[in-house]
Amino acid sequence: MDFRLSDEQQLIRQTARDFCDTEIAPHAAVWDRTETIDRGIVERLSAVGFLAAALPEAYGGMALDTLSYALVVEELGRADSNVRGIVSVSNGLYGKTVASWGTDEQKARLLPPLSSGDALGCYALTEPSAGSDPGSLETRAERDGDGWAISGQKIFITLGTWASNALVFARTGEAGPRGITCFVVPTDADGFEARPIKGKLGLRAQDTAELFLDGVRVAGDAVVGELGGGFKVAMSALDHGRISLGAGCVGIAQGCLDASVAYTKERRQFGRSVASFQLVQELLADIAVETEAARLLVWRAASLADAGVRHTVEASMAKYFASEVAVRAANAAVQAHGGYGYVDEYPVGKYLRDARVTTLYEGTSQIQKLLIGRALTGENAFA
Repeated sequence: MDFRLSDEQQLIRQTARDFCDTEIAPHAAVWDRTETIDRGIVERLSAVGFLAAALPEAYGGMALDTLSYALVVEELGRADSNVRGIVSVSNGLYGKTVASWGTDEQKARLLPPLSSGDALGCYALTEPSAGSDPGSLETRAERDGDGWAISGQKIFITLGTWASNALVFARTGEAGPRGITCFVVPTDADGFEARPIKGKLGLRAQDTAELFLDGVRVAGDAVVGELGGGFKVAMSALDHGRISLGAGCVGIAQGCLDASVAYTKERRQFGRSVASFQLVQELLADIAVETEAARLLVWRAASLADAGVRHTVEASMAKYFASEVAVRAANAAVQAHGGYGYVDEYPVGKYLRDARVTTLYEGTSQIQKLLIGRALTGENAFA
């Protein structure tokens, strides 16, 4: 595949980089220390178009192709994964899912507020007892007149307390994946409660919540996609989400490389720059090569998505490799910084903490390996 970026994509990348360097990166350390993001960032993200990046133009979006969107997300990941999560979830997991599976009425009602920054959305799939096995989720939706009453619990939901609407996956039929339906649920509905989760190792400033639904009533037209087709909706969202997360991980790795090169060139020991030491150069070279390899895997998956080609395996490869690379790059960056890498005067410690969770959500590294292995052998390790 030819991965040369077009002039437009180069401009998108530079615009994202300039925005991140001025509006996000200078605040990232403070947000991390205080475990909260200035809510004003939503308005600024909207003004530059990032909250509408992947949404259709008919609903106020920028309609970026997947590769261009990945370029934006990479720069966000380099600046602050907390902010990257806002865009990836509201614009990606939530917004792109509504755009792909929603009715005309749902799209007309739900997407313009996302594009304008007047509303955010979240994606509520994971449960306390259903993480890597979403087909076993226990949240239930029961018929209630011409609508539905939803009861259950969700965990680790990004934007759970900030979002105006949630895509909630609930069981409406038989056990297993075929009995799941996706609903769009207003978060201000009676019986809906979101409790923030604090004390996280990384992504400390990101809004992460536990959701409780106690007989939350929604109308019959709240179903997104087909009745009983929610698992298909969820998995298609994750195919795209894994590309986005992979791009964010590339951003973390690139940030680690940039910070480490700058620091080791400036830091002097034994009368010379640390960057002149062979083993330090080995650390930097490993980060650089793995970052570029991860980037190309993300771009390949994105290019396949843009071509309308099934890309489930490629998205898994990109997410798996890029997330593991982000952790290795951050660990190496801390080593290159020595003792200073262990304090938040420099960004690499935060990169390491933020990177660690990327091997867990949207499918752990182990789940990605099983998906890849199934594609290679035709044998289903999940059965």
